[in-house]
Amino acid sequence: MLKRCEDTNLVLNWEKCHFMCKEEIVLGHKISKSGIEVDREKVDVIAKLPHPTTVKGVRSFLGHAGFYRRFIQVFSKIARPMTHLLEKETPFVFSKDCIDAFETLKKKLTEASILVVPDWNLPFELMCDASDFAIGAILGQRKTKHFQPIHYASKTMTKAQIHYTTTEKEMLVVVYAFEKFRPYLVLSKSILYTDQSALKYLLSKQDAKLRLLR
Repeated sequence: MLKRCEDTNLVLNWEKCHFMCKEEIVLGHKISKSGIEVDREKVDVIAKLPHPTTVKGVRSFLGHAGFYRRFIQVFSKIARPMTHLLEKETPFVFSKDCIDAFETLKKKLTEASILVVPDWNLPFELMCDASDFAIGAILGQRKTKHFQPIHYASKTMTKAQIHYTTTEKEMLVVVYAFEKFRPYLVLSKSILYTDQSALKYLLSKQDAKLRLLR
């Protein structure tokens, strides 16, 4: 590593460098030989927050929780009642659904699992799913017999996408997953899992609807 710094004329601040460490906090994440974890001190602060009473408070909480969204499966789906409050002309009512979403996100953060570091010699696996208003994907590998997550990703659908058919939504999440995880998947073997068997048929159908082909 030091040789690469020398070759690229990269200057290091000695006071900010730690060497020969088994684990360390880097940019809000705990890095160790096991993988990547959340910074427990930051999560503990988030977990103690009372529920927001203003739109600004909702935005602030979602910003803090969203920093670790890669650790939370279907983050967007869980947070939907709260993100809805950020939309224009939406009256601020922190309903029971919002409270449930708030508490669920805090619980998910405190229970966040370790994300493994990619092994570029192994194929990547993608698991995709779509709900009525959100899509989600998981990138992972099987370094052992069991699937191990590398990155969780999700997003809410636009008003137009919400009206897609089930098959179109499943195609949407596949496209989203490959775009989101493109840096991992380029030049790597990847395996896609989906519960929508119609996708295989559509991918081979030449006269499929233009939107599906796009």
